[in-house]
Amino acid sequence: MLATLAGTPAQQKEAALSQYYDMGDQTLWNPSNGASRLFISQVSVYQAELGLPSGIGPMQADECQIDPLLFNEFVDALIAWHRRKSHVVMTALSEGFVATVLVLAERAGIEVDWLPTGSAEDGGLNDVQVPAVPVASEDVWATALRDKSRELGRFMAV
Repeated sequence: MLATLAGTPAQQKEAALSQYYDMGDQTLWNPSNGASRLFISQVSVYQAELGLPSGIGPMQADECQIDPLLFNEFVDALIAWHRRKSHVVMTALSEGFVATVLVLAERAGIEVDWLPTGSAEDGGLNDVQVPAVPVASEDVWATALRDKSRELGRFMAV
């Protein structure tokens, strides 16, 4: 919510305390403005990468609504996309965003589809890592991502 302060628009923007990500009447996350700004920017990146809407609505008056059906589809597609990546840099760049989305999904009661979907669905190999890195088993990959998400969730205010 915005604090009532006089000053320039830039000063007023800085006076905002936090923003709310809600699904219906339930608040899933109440981050600082800076964290929210970075997250919303990344949402746009991954919507474009996946070719799907995220279900995360626009931020209006420091609040945004998340559409449960669209968000569920986005989460499943994001997990499948992340699983297919074997490029170390792409994995590192996306891991924090994926973990953040998983926290929101868990808080929303969304069951994540952890099953592999096959690597050919995106038209074959692309963004191949050179030199190649060993691929973790599905269990190791899913466990590591779940652990990262749980740890991150401890620091995401509701």
